[in-house]
Amino acid sequence: MSLNEDAIRSTVRDLLRQELRGVPSKGKWNTFQGWNRNGTRGVFSTIDGAVKAAHEAQKAWIGMRLENRRKIISKIRSALREANDWMSKEAQSETGLGRSEDKIKKNLLVIDKTPGIEILDSHVQTGDDGLVLTEYAPYGVIGSITPTTNPTETIINNGIGMIAAGNGVVFNPHPSAKNVSIKTVELINTVIVENGGPDHLLSIMKEPTIESAKELMRAPGLRLIVVTGGPHVVKEAMNSGKKCIAAGPGNPPVVVDETADLVQAARDTLLGASLDNNVVCIVEKEVFVVEAVRQEFVKNMQAHGAYKLSKDQTKRLEKIILLEDGYHTNKKWVGKNAGSILRELGVPADDHLRLLITEVPFEHPFVQNELLMPVLPIVSAPNVHAAIEMAVKAEHGYGHTAVMHSRHIDHLHKMARAVNTSIFVKNAPSYAGLGLGGEGYTSFTIASPTGEGLTTARDFSRVRRCTLKDHFRIV
Repeated sequence: MSLNEDAIRSTVRDLLRQELRGVPSKGKWNTFQGWNRNGTRGVFSTIDGAVKAAHEAQKAWIGMRLENRRKIISKIRSALREANDWMSKEAQSETGLGRSEDKIKKNLLVIDKTPGIEILDSHVQTGDDGLVLTEYAPYGVIGSITPTTNPTETIINNGIGMIAAGNGVVFNPHPSAKNVSIKTVELINTVIVENGGPDHLLSIMKEPTIESAKELMRAPGLRLIVVTGGPHVVKEAMNSGKKCIAAGPGNPPVVVDETADLVQAARDTLLGASLDNNVVCIVEKEVFVVEAVRQEFVKNMQAHGAYKLSKDQTKRLEKIILLEDGYHTNKKWVGKNAGSILRELGVPADDHLRLLITEVPFEHPFVQNELLMPVLPIVSAPNVHAAIEMAVKAEHGYGHTAVMHSRHIDHLHKMARAVNTSIFVKNAPSYAGLGLGGEGYTSFTIASPTGEGLTTARDFSRVRRCTLKDHFRIV
């Protein structure tokens, strides 16, 4: 390996460490055992009990001044920032997915960049017939289904947005992330109570199951269901008979054309595709690169630290990470480190390795499926137009996320129009679209099936109008 390659790899590692890095401050929230918890704050054995408690808390919550709501949310952010280290480690340990150091970055992102009540701006219009005021009001209590891939991130993100809008919320987390999800809800509730707010504003199932999720979706008294998960739970929620905000699966494609900065494109693709071992729904899942620059792009990926699989290794990997049908993903390997996967192939590797790449045809199951692991397929395209066409097909109409690396404005425009995703990132890692190193607020409930995109407190609000007739203009 050349010194130049060593320097490049060091730069990539530094970027991964520095991207919105947060150093946890010392305080009582710094360890889970360090604060006074009773094990029951917001935790319920039945959906009925959780919903009733959240309703009572929500009535008290909306009776408080907006400034109090704002201050409590600020206190929640501070406590979560202190707790970030143990939350991230517990999430990785319990679920077995991803990397704790990457979960620290994701948690910090939602702690700092989830909008609060400031996004609920009122609108006033006056005219000859008087004045009309439009404001955002709460639904009441919201039911929220959260995933195993981003358990704490989704609870923090949805929790802040939902209570900012004046709601209570009942969470049914993924069973394989129940413990860290419960601890996160308990922490938030403790902060609320310690600062004068009601207990159980955020409620959560002690033993979440598929059955309890279905019960929550149909629980009386809930007018809004927010689901972050796979296609089956999304379908169930959309058939619940209630208003539904659904964040479903994605298969984000990347297009690299002949005008792209190939060093940057390779670096950004590695940074994005390897984030938390690829379990994040918005990150790069397959690459379509114009043949004229394919070899140089792949070489740059390797220089930045990706391990390129041979054809034989790819064939053997198929038998490991796919089920016996040769198509669907073996969940055993979801979210595992690239080094672990490579060692299963008999190749010595440590867990500093972040990404495996392989060149395959368009029809390959690695391209067509959302693998949710650090294995990135690369497909050659004869030209940019073919690359865009393949990317649109591989995205499967989910409308989730897409990325393009290009210096050609017409190519970028064509890709954006053709793929029509909720998030489209140009010349950056995919996660820039979440505000991680990019502009804008963040969300871990990206509602592509129902069209809201990156959800905020606005989406968790009812829009209400108040009209005053005549004589209210001052000009």
